[in-house]
Amino acid sequence: MYSFGPIPRLKRSGRIIGTHQKINRVARRQLAPYLVTKLAFPSISEILHFEGSRGPDGIKMKSPGQDEPRHFVDPATVSAKSSLVIDVRDHGVNLTEALRSGNMERAAFEASWLAHAVTDGLTPAHHDPLDDQIKHMKATGHRKDKFTSRIVMTGHGSKKQFIKNNWQYWGTKGAMTSHALFEGGVATTVQSKTFRNVDLNPGDIEQLKKRGFQAMYIDMIKEVDSLKMYEQLKEDGWTHDLAVQTVKQLLPIIFRAVTLAWYEAYLNALSDKPKGKRAR
Repeated sequence: MYSFGPIPRLKRSGRIIGTHQKINRVARRQLAPYLVTKLAFPSISEILHFEGSRGPDGIKMKSPGQDEPRHFVDPATVSAKSSLVIDVRDHGVNLTEALRSGNMERAAFEASWLAHAVTDGLTPAHHDPLDDQIKHMKATGHRKDKFTSRIVMTGHGSKKQFIKNNWQYWGTKGAMTSHALFEGGVATTVQSKTFRNVDLNPGDIEQLKKRGFQAMYIDMIKEVDSLKMYEQLKEDGWTHDLAVQTVKQLLPIIFRAVTLAWYEAYLNALSDKPKGKRAR
């Protein structure tokens, strides 16, 4: 999903503009009724500080091709051993430890990056093996060519292959064109929505305590894949039907996932803390 960064001279805009920012705001609002006074959780302002240029997407602009978080997953083979699921688990563990120690800056960082990974894994565009396609279409460039090698596919010494690879990447229905079109469509769709009436499904908390977030998350990835939204985009482009499906089906799943991921970390941190009154 797009998170964008701050607009020049409007440094706080990186906290507002972007799909990840919108999702985090809704999820933090959903989480509020489940928080207690005995244990603090970062505010939405603190969490959004680590999105945009300070989040995973910011690395792509600051050091393209170097140590970038890669949140792609194959729904057909996803398991507890998948790299994305491991990333989500690790951020959850780190968030629990930060909450227990009362380190709100660290907790805000982990909450933001956890939410980003969870969201990307539930984005249909991240179910397409973009990384594998890129590796197939380009050779590894030198360090000074890192940025160029991310936007221009090589031809492995052949001009014909060079043209073919770049068309498969940037052309109509190309790998990156489709990826960007889907995420751009979602970003445009969500900006005009408030999502004030969304909430966790009945039984979500019970399932979280019984099964754990990891098992629920894997099920959610498969649920999103069953919607076949990315296949529809490749066939027809971004349509009104896809926009409606995004609002009514895709985003509610993502809101639930981020809220539950945060809440599991919170419950784990709270496990050795005395219970108190609920606080918003």
